[in-house]
Parts: sequence; C-alpha cells; structure tokens
Amino acid sequence: MKARGKTPRPKRGAALKSHAREEPTQVRPVRAGDLPAVIALDATVTGLHKADYWQRVYRRYGVAGQGLRHFLVAVADSRVIGFVIGEVRDWEFGSPPCGWVFAIDVDPRARQKGAGSLMLAAMRERFERVGVTILRTMLASD
Repeated sequence: MKARGKTPRPKRGAALKSHAREEPTQVRPVRAGDLPAVIALDATVTGLHKADYWQRVYRRYGVAGQGLRHFLVAVADSRVIGFVIGEVRDWEFGSPPCGWVFAIDVDPRARQKGAGSLMLAAMRERFERVGVTILRTMLASD
C-alpha cells in the first residue's frame, strides 16, 4: 500500500531516470589523446600509475594495431569510460586462431550500464572480420 504524499522508492537495482540528456556510449579505436584517461582509469582499479606500460601498449595495439591487434575505448559524454584490448592468437598450445581479450575495464561510476558489453561486441566484430569465431579471456580469481 502506498503512503499518500510520499514518492515511492525505486526498487533496489532499478535504474534511476535522469532528465539530463546523455549521449549514447560509442566504442572506437583508442587515440593518443585518450591515454591519460586510460592510465587514470587503470590506476583507480589497480592502485598503480603505469604510464610507461600504457605508452608501450598504445604503440603496440593502438598505433600498430587494427589488423589482428585492437585497443578500443568506450566514450560517453565526450569522456573515456572504458577500454578493451585484444588480439588474434594462433596455434598457442595447438589451438587454432582465436581472439584473446587480455584487458578490459570500465570506470566504476559507469559500470552496469552496458559499456563492457558494447566493447566486447565491438572486439568480437573485429575478430569476425578476419575469420575468427572464438573469443577467450581469463579472469582473476579474487
């Protein structure tokens, strides 16, 4: 029974509607200007600031990628809110070519809104373009 004069609380886990207009999340290849946001996002999760590491990853997967290697970012409201990195690996341990996602993260403030799913779908599409239909990854057990 609803109490008069009170606004009902949303159900736990329900999304709150916002009157602010938000741009839909877009997934695109990383750009050099995205690196500070990627580095900061990684540091919020790992607690480590690894700028040199991310510069190397960018050179290998961002600049030199886009064939069998991919470094993508999710952008919402002109802000990087996530990243995913993967590549096609073949014949490791006798396994036919497959796609490997070895890094994915979404800003904690933007989680559970579909950005991770969009990034994985974009990675899957890129793998499929080169005939790869299996995508693999590993998760930390903690």
